[in-house]
Amino acid sequence: MTTATSMSSPSFADALLSPRAIALVGASGDARKNTARPLRFMRKHGYAGAIYPINAARPDILGERAYPSLAGLPGPVDHVFIMIPGDGVAALLPDCARAGARVVTVYSDGFGETGPDGLARQSDLVRQARELGLRLLGPNSIGLADLHAGCILSVNAAFEADTLLPGGIALVSQSGSMMGSLLSRAAARGFGFSKSVSVGNESDITVGEVVDALVDDPHSKVILLFLETLRDAPALARALGRARAAGKPVIAYKLGRSEQGDALAQSHTGALAGNDAAVDAFLKAHGVMRVQHLETLFEISPLAARYIRGPRVPGPDEALARVAVITTTGGGAATVVDNLGLRGLAAVAPPPEFVRMIAEHGLKIRETPVIDLTLAATSAQYKMLLEALLRADWCDAVLSVVGSSAQFHPGLAVQPLLEADKPDAKPLAVFLAPEAPESLALLQRGGIAAFRTPEACADALSVFFTPVGAPPDLGFEAAWPAGLPRSGMLSEYEAGALFRGLGVPVAQAQLIAPGALAHAVPYPVVAKVCSRDLAHKTEVGAVRVGIADAAALEKAVGEMLVAVRQRAPHAAVDGILVQPMEGRLIELILGYRYDPLVGPTVLLGAGGIAAELAPDYALRLAPVNLEEARRMILEVRQTRLIRGFRGLPEGDCEALARAIAAFSRLALMEGMRVEEAEINPLFVRADGVVAVDGLVRLA
Repeated sequence: MTTATSMSSPSFADALLSPRAIALVGASGDARKNTARPLRFMRKHGYAGAIYPINAARPDILGERAYPSLAGLPGPVDHVFIMIPGDGVAALLPDCARAGARVVTVYSDGFGETGPDGLARQSDLVRQARELGLRLLGPNSIGLADLHAGCILSVNAAFEADTLLPGGIALVSQSGSMMGSLLSRAAARGFGFSKSVSVGNESDITVGEVVDALVDDPHSKVILLFLETLRDAPALARALGRARAAGKPVIAYKLGRSEQGDALAQSHTGALAGNDAAVDAFLKAHGVMRVQHLETLFEISPLAARYIRGPRVPGPDEALARVAVITTTGGGAATVVDNLGLRGLAAVAPPPEFVRMIAEHGLKIRETPVIDLTLAATSAQYKMLLEALLRADWCDAVLSVVGSSAQFHPGLAVQPLLEADKPDAKPLAVFLAPEAPESLALLQRGGIAAFRTPEACADALSVFFTPVGAPPDLGFEAAWPAGLPRSGMLSEYEAGALFRGLGVPVAQAQLIAPGALAHAVPYPVVAKVCSRDLAHKTEVGAVRVGIADAAALEKAVGEMLVAVRQRAPHAAVDGILVQPMEGRLIELILGYRYDPLVGPTVLLGAGGIAAELAPDYALRLAPVNLEEARRMILEVRQTRLIRGFRGLPEGDCEALARAIAAFSRLALMEGMRVEEAEINPLFVRADGVVAVDGLVRLA
């Protein structure tokens, strides 16, 4: 008998994605059962490695020898696929280790997805596996597949197909059922896959580790992610960094865009930007293209694989990209142009000199945003125009919209697109207005990104041209100011001291005792009750503005203290905070939050009442540099009021950018974790910015 140590040990990535020998625990001899599928699939699709079905009740499975246990195998295995009831999984792990396995995939359910008791069983399972030197995929994983090798270690019915199309797309999914749906939808369009992995409950092996392994896989050129949440964001960030360096695009579809709040947050920041917004910021920072439509996830693959993203960073209030639209169907083109506009792209008209140049080649076009060739052009002229557009410097991408001929004359309709000289410097995309599967297949084989719907087409172009982000630099730490508390809430006075230390301009403030109201702040003033227990002072009547003199101050303080005793009787009052009345052009909110999924985030948004009536914000991972802070300013619509809109006075946007960058350095506090912080409002003036209210909550 061959021992488990006689075969050289594979790497983790090979054992996970391309195992040489496999054990199928719980394999069924009933071809109708899910547990019979992996063996059937692998024999059907030509897997050349060793397969050991494990079933104590049967000497053979589907015509192949079966083994009563992992203990008596004739050779070592790299990977074990467990398909028995969940309560029997733990007892199998020692035998998996003795059989030489590095990776165990657990199809069995009844673990973390069932609640606290199941989560405890899952944690015990992971602990036991780690002690044995095993890595777990799952539990509740529908499995994985290496389509180039025919290694279909999965119960997913998508692999019932008579033939599988290997290719360059890898898929990692947190949903087993959606993995099958995506594979079948994409296969119907002629998209070939390299690997597919269902991570299940992600108890041990995470999406990030799978992505990291796929970066080194020579067959995987593009990596697709179907996400429901993020687990172990640091591991995923490292993997995405490696993918970016290797030139492997990562495209994600994530559920949860409709979530507007987060129960963990207590400030306006949390209410404005829940976990999904933070995840979106994480994905952008690490170069991931997040699509909104499911079909875009695979339809964008040729675009992402062929062209380099982000050659152009749009200026203030400019479109993400200028798209030249060429069409043989005016109505079909209009549907795409409409969707382009909704996503921040602009269909642009050819300039006069371009129109004249095309006319010299015998084709008349007009200076309109859609170049309509419905009756005007031959196939050769279409090809000539397309090549000229792909060389032109007045557009960033070319979109061809093909009409009914794509359905009835597929070869003729797409031939100019296939034959044209297509430089890799400028993206070409195609939308087919009719249902035209043959034309779609021709374009797919030609490596041209083609789309079935105008929404998916615009979705793909918008995420492709969204400027590539940069991960936060967490390589250094800042000292926590002496004398400030190291846990719980800070008072507004203490928060102001922290913000000043970071470099954020803060309004002059003096803390005085309620019974001794003399101060050095010039009237008119603002007075506030200062307390760590009052996160939102206005709600309990603890703020008065426009106080003209000492008598008015005494009256205001008395009223505020009464209001606080009535509405927040347990609040400990530190004193009265007195500040000067400050002028401004607009008011904004600066927020900071340690997000439970992605870590430190910083938010810039509309302040005051506008913050609640119409959410208008930009969110990034923290800290940010000045360049990223400037981009945040451009994303907040309200800042147009200080950026020259209709001749209004301009604000000091550079001072605002410096304040954003300084505030975001809350992420760098040595030995401290700031849970959330907020400056609301932050006044922007013609000659600077000033924070006039703030809160900080520490871990």
